[in-house]
Amino acid sequence: MIRPMVVMGVSGSGKSVLGAALGQSLGITFVDADDLHPAANKALMAAGIPLTDADRIPWLGVVGSAITGGVSNGEPSVVACSALKRSYRDLLRSQVPDLVLVYLDGGADIIARRLETREHEFMPATLLASQLATLEPPEADEAHIRVPAQLTVEEAVGLVRSGLQVPAPARQP
Repeated sequence: MIRPMVVMGVSGSGKSVLGAALGQSLGITFVDADDLHPAANKALMAAGIPLTDADRIPWLGVVGSAITGGVSNGEPSVVACSALKRSYRDLLRSQVPDLVLVYLDGGADIIARRLETREHEFMPATLLASQLATLEPPEADEAHIRVPAQLTVEEAVGLVRSGLQVPAPARQP
């Protein structure tokens, strides 16, 4: 059985791209947690103002509820969500105890190059430094798969499938 997953990392690390590819590869629903932010959070970020814990906690509750809703229907999902701090991930796990993290790990130089070529509705590249300062990589006691951000999407999907012990799909003739 496939466990619910959160693809985590800083803005520009490739969470949405990998999450969508994993959802397709595994035949499960993909949710982008950015779509679950309230308008007030989006406005703060668009103005270049980093979110505080007070801004994030209610949003993380909504993200956790979205994951839990799928699990209760027997439909695990993969969610792209920054989940930068251990406390944020603990909050998600309080709702989804068997959550697996897919941690996109990339250096500031790789991420900054990606952000230069990307347009995002409300997340400017200027917030990268604050995200990197906030980031607490998953610890050994957190169920996670570390994915180097420089991998191709196909390589990253293969690495995650391997980590989940889900065989690669059969190739079509």
